[in-house]
Formats: sequence, C-alpha cells, structure tokens
Amino acid sequence: MDKTIFITGATSGIGRVMTENCLKKGYTVYATGRNESELNALKQLGANIFKADLSNVDEIENVCGQLPIINVAILNAGVGIFQNAFDLLDEEIDAMIDVNIRAPFYLTKRISTKMMEQQFGHLIFIGSQAGKVATKKASVYAATKHAITGYTNGLRMELAPFNIDVTTVYPGPIDTPFLQKADATNTYRKSMERFLLNPEKVANEVMKTIDKPVREVNLPRIMSLTSKLYAVAPRWVEKLGSGFFNKK
Repeated sequence: MDKTIFITGATSGIGRVMTENCLKKGYTVYATGRNESELNALKQLGANIFKADLSNVDEIENVCGQLPIINVAILNAGVGIFQNAFDLLDEEIDAMIDVNIRAPFYLTKRISTKMMEQQFGHLIFIGSQAGKVATKKASVYAATKHAITGYTNGLRMELAPFNIDVTTVYPGPIDTPFLQKADATNTYRKSMERFLLNPEKVANEVMKTIDKPVREVNLPRIMSLTSKLYAVAPRWVEKLGSGFFNKK
C-alpha cells in the first residue's frame, strides 16, 4: 500500500478517476493539470498538486524537480483535435505534438533517470487504439499515438535491466469531455456511441497494472483483434473506419 504515484492530466476524464482511486487506496499521489479549481479539489482529497502546462518544457522541468522518489508514473495527459490533416491549424498540430509526444518523452527522460538510480519503477503510458489503427479525421492525432507505441516498445527494452516496467494502455474511445473537445461537431461521438468505454472501467484496468505490471492493455479487449486484422487486411479495416465520420 505504500506507493507513491505521479499522474499527469489528473483533473478530468480517466486521469481524475485514477487520481481519486489511488488516493482511496492510500497511495501518496502527485498530480498535475491545468485546471486550478479541479486541482484544488484534488488537494482537498489529499493529493499533492502541481499546476502545469506540459507543452512548456520549463514547467516540465519544474514539476520533475519537485517530485520525490516515485514508484509509478502514469503519463495520461493528452490533446486531440479530430479534423482532416489539411484543415488543421499549425498551432493545433503543435498542440498535439507538444502534449502527446514531447511531454511524455521529456517527462520520461527525467523520471526514468531517477528510477534507474533507485533500481525500480513503473511507467504507464495512456496511448490509444488510434496508435495502432488510424481513422479518418484523426491522422495527426493517430500519428502522435503511433509515436507512443514505437517509443514504449523500445523504452521497455532499454529500461528492463534497471528493473523498470513499461506498460502501454490502448483504450478505444472513452465517454469523457475529451471527445467534445476533440470533435466540436460531435459526429465521432454519435457514430461511436455504442462502443464508448466507461471511464471508471478504464481507470480500474489501469489500476490493476500498478500491482501487476503487464506489457500492454487493450480496451475493450476485442480491439486487440482489430490491429491484428489491420496487419493482414488493411484495406478492409480502412474502409470500415471511414464510416466513423460523416463526409462533409
């Protein structure tokens, strides 16, 4: 029960649920986010909070400089904007690259160095099924999640000699405010409504890996079949995936 957990993107969605669950289990929790009022609410529950914009390297450095020895880092913060690649603004592309790729890379570099010194630790990355199979209007978002897949696959081998576990979680679409922010038209949410994951279920599955580290988690589990099918029949999967957004 005596574990110290670091969670990014802790103020909403599964990040919020995971933070609350960790506190209920008696873990010492360090949480980051940008929403000050939500962070203060977590502080009232017992979390140690850092208000930080993870697209800013200086703020990443500041957070990591204040972290004590931690057992588990859950790198959950993410940004998604569901739009055709040619319709995205440069700043929207930058936002996804900064938060979804640079932030976890920079955080891992700093956190893993400390874990290597202590010869133990566990890094949990919240990826996406989009990191295995891309869909229409998610090309850039999927690319950032593909980056996490490649990164964690190599990182896992690099850190194994130091007794550091690396878990990648690949959820499908989750019923959280993330979807409303990612797609203002709400088209994606409506088309995927019957497949949406419950955030509490996703958070609980992530919590299980804290006590029992695994290589990866696919949610729902049947979605692991999609990526395998994509490897042998990509054209068929892409045709099916094109229906997730209505044409405009």
